[in-house]
Amino acid sequence: MERMTRALIALTSHDQLGDTGRKTGFYVGEAAEPWEVFRAAGWDVDLVSVAGGQPPLDGRDENDRTQNDFLATAGVAHTAKAAEVDPSRYDVIVFAGGHGTMWDFPNDPDLARIAADVYERGGVVSAVCHGPSALVNLKLSDGSHLIAGKRVAGFTNSEEEAVGLTATVPFLLADKLTEAGATHVPAPDFTAHVVVDGRLVTGQNPQSARALAEAVVQAVHPA
Repeated sequence: MERMTRALIALTSHDQLGDTGRKTGFYVGEAAEPWEVFRAAGWDVDLVSVAGGQPPLDGRDENDRTQNDFLATAGVAHTAKAAEVDPSRYDVIVFAGGHGTMWDFPNDPDLARIAADVYERGGVVSAVCHGPSALVNLKLSDGSHLIAGKRVAGFTNSEEEAVGLTATVPFLLADKLTEAGATHVPAPDFTAHVVVDGRLVTGQNPQSARALAEAVVQAVHPA
């Protein structure tokens, strides 16, 4: 009997938007939509965050059924701590976005450990919106950047400018992805856009979350 596919959705634990006094966190739809798509595919789906427990929410739409189902039943209040996760249990990791990721994803050694292990065992690494911040410093066991030489999507500089946070975030995501050796492939602001490069699947913005998850399913189980 074939083992069930298992996916891990990673969430930020950072709740402060720089020194603005405003709150941030993970963008709920960017976790909820992949969660729904993966479950519809018959997968097991777990959640992880940098600090464990209840991660901070951002961008919640209280009228969105998928988000409400996710928050009610996915175990958001009791996420595993990244340091405690055994990556060998997972075939897929998705780094959900939200501005909080820009502070705690890039330098978290445990998220990097999980993603590198998944990738080197033949699994799929994916990220949406600001989630690709987890990839900017991510190195494989041979010391190379996972994204070096690969095409990626991620929140664009013009989108960051449009939301007025260019001077608030610790770096511009598109620039850092490029510095790590990736080719950042942008689409028009706030349109759904997913880039697949082998077993690396990335999406540009919240509008891309569902299409990202569908592309991940296709990458794991090609038609």
